[in-house]
Amino acid sequence: MKLYHSPASPYVRKVMILAHETGQKVDKLGSAASPVNRDKTIVAHNPTGKVPTAILDDGSTLYDSRVICAWLDTQHAGTKMYPQGHALFSALRRDALAEGLLDAALLARYETAMRPADKCWPEWLKGQMDKIDSSLDTMNKDAESYDTLDAGWIAMGCAVAYLDFRFPDLDWRKNRNTLAQWYETISQRDSFVATVPEG
Repeated sequence: MKLYHSPASPYVRKVMILAHETGQKVDKLGSAASPVNRDKTIVAHNPTGKVPTAILDDGSTLYDSRVICAWLDTQHAGTKMYPQGHALFSALRRDALAEGLLDAALLARYETAMRPADKCWPEWLKGQMDKIDSSLDTMNKDAESYDTLDAGWIAMGCAVAYLDFRFPDLDWRKNRNTLAQWYETISQRDSFVATVPEG
């Protein structure tokens, strides 16, 4: 599998961690993905122009980190990252929660780092940060039940790691000791160490 990627993308990181955990090789393709100036090379394979975008060996494409991760999980014989039964829906819910946090964080990042200062909308930014805050509270409760790594926990780890990366002044650990301790543990896994974001 080949993957259009960005070394700073938490969505790409989800894919790379799952591939690492399941022993699969991913060939990384460079990209210049941007919400303003779209990379036409990616658009040729994915109309949204976003990373991650995967090109499979048969030439077909997959996009959205959730879809690519689910596909990767069908390609190995080891422990599945998408468990069976009720546990699957818990994993998918945690994945959706993490995606929601990341979506809000990216919007907040664009508002502060890309939008011209005279066009910034403080109420919009506050709305996104409020989503992050309430998502973190739920993650703190979820972390109490951590047992075995799955796709949902990977997504959560990537989400809180992105906050450290792009929002270093946001003290997300305050009053969330369970989540902080959980992240301290999961972030030491080889797959997380090997995929630390750059840029």
